[in-house]
Amino acid sequence: MSDNMGAGPYGGPHAGGPYGGGPYGGGPYGGAPGAPGTPGWGGWAPPPPHPGVIPLRPLTVGDILSGAFATMGRYKKPVIGLPAAVFGACSVLVLCAAVIAYFAVNDTVHELVDLPGGRDPEWDQIEPLVVALVCVGLIALVGYVLAAALVQGGMFTVLKNAVVGGPAGFGPVWRQALPRVPALIGTALLTGLIVAVPAVLLMIAFASALIGVSLLGSGEGGGGGALVAIGLLGALVTAVPAVWLWVKFSLAPAAVVLEKQGPVRALRRSSELVRGRWWPVFGISLLAYVLAAVIAGVIQQGLSLVGMFPAMAGAASLGPEPEPSEVLSVFSVYIVLALVAQLIGYIIQTTFPPLVTGLLYVDQRIRKEGLAPTLAAAAAAAAATAPAAPPSA
Repeated sequence: MSDNMGAGPYGGPHAGGPYGGGPYGGGPYGGAPGAPGTPGWGGWAPPPPHPGVIPLRPLTVGDILSGAFATMGRYKKPVIGLPAAVFGACSVLVLCAAVIAYFAVNDTVHELVDLPGGRDPEWDQIEPLVVALVCVGLIALVGYVLAAALVQGGMFTVLKNAVVGGPAGFGPVWRQALPRVPALIGTALLTGLIVAVPAVLLMIAFASALIGVSLLGSGEGGGGGALVAIGLLGALVTAVPAVWLWVKFSLAPAAVVLEKQGPVRALRRSSELVRGRWWPVFGISLLAYVLAAVIAGVIQQGLSLVGMFPAMAGAASLGPEPEPSEVLSVFSVYIVLALVAQLIGYIIQTTFPPLVTGLLYVDQRIRKEGLAPTLAAAAAAAAATAPAAPPSA
C-alpha cells in the first residue's frame, strides 16, 4: 500500500471516511448469496477472504493471537526495528544526561562521601545532587513516554497494512506514526485522568488495609480489624470501576491512529466499539499482557542463565583481590546477554499487546459496522498496485 493512505479503510463515522456508520446493514458481509461468509445459492458458504494476517470475518481468540504473532513474524523490520531504534535512542539520551549530571555534581558527591562519620549533610550540600537527579528523571520520563507513544502508533500502522496484506517498511511506518504521537499522548493522559479517581480511592483503600494489618500485628487497639475490612471492601468496590473504565477506553489509541481521531473522539469511539463486548475485550487484552510478560520472562531468564555459566567459571579463577577490569572481563558475557534479554523482553511487551488491541478494534468494526468488505476492497487495491514479482529462472 502507498505511504500516504489517509484514513484508509478504517475511516470511522466521525473521521469523514467513506465507510462511516457501518453502511452494510445487519450483516458484516452484506448478506448477498455467495458473498464471503454467507450461504451461496446452493447453501454453500465460501470461505471469507484472507489477504493478510487475519480472515476478514468476526475473529476468534485464536485468530487475534495468531494474527498478532503473524504480524510480528512477517513485518520484522518495523516491529523489531522501530522499538529497538526508539528505545535505544532514548536510552542513549538518558545515559548522556546522567553522565553530564554526574560530572556537574562530581565535587558534591566527593564532599558527601568525605563527610565525617555521624555528621548529617546540609541541604546546601545535597541540593545540587537532588536537582541533577530530578533533571535526569524528567528527561527519562519525557523520553520514554514519547518513545512508548511512537512505538504504539507504529504497531497500529503496521497492523493497518498487515490486515490487508500490504507492505509496511520502516520508513513509511515511522512517517505515518510520528504525527499521531501528540494525540496518542493526549489520549493516554485523558484516560489516566478518568481512571485516576477510582485508582486513587483504590490506593487509599489498600493503605487503610495495610494500616489495619499493622495495628493488628502490633496489638495496639481493636480498630485494626475494622480498618482491614473497610480497606479490603473499598479496594474491591473501587477496583471494579477502574478496570471497567480502562477496558471501555482501551481501543481509543487504535482509533487515534487508524481513524486519525483526536483524543476526545477516540475515547467516545472506543466506548461505542466496546459497548456490548466488554468481557471479550477485557479477557483477550488481559491474555495478551499475560502472554507478553510470560514470553519476555522466559527469554530473559533463559539468556541470563546461559550467561551465568561462563561468569561462574571465570569467577573461580579470580584472585582474592581482583582488579575491576578483571571482574568486568569475567562478567562481560553475562552483562551483554542480560542487556540483550532485557531488550528482547521490552520489545515483546511493547509490541504484542498493541497488536492485539489493534486486532480487537478491527474485530469490533467487522462485527458492528461491516468493515470486512471494505478491507477486502482495500486488499484487492493493494494487490493491484503492488509491483509484480520478477519471473523465476
